[in-house]
Amino acid sequence: MQAAVVYIGDRLKNLRTLNALTQAELADRAGLTTAAVARVERDEVEPRPSTLRKLAKALNVQPRDLIEG
Repeated sequence: MQAAVVYIGDRLKNLRTLNALTQAELADRAGLTTAAVARVERDEVEPRPSTLRKLAKALNVQPRDLIEG
């Protein structure tokens, strides 16, 4: 049985805009590239657990908040 694919694009974008951050600002806070943040927001990639943790920390939320909304 294959694990479910987790796409968080809409939730990530909503949290980023609620925090009044650009993709570049979020990327800088999370230690990622702007392109990486953009790809996650467009659901082009499923974020690795480590990326998920970095994004959550940068947004001051728990990783599950990105997954479960």
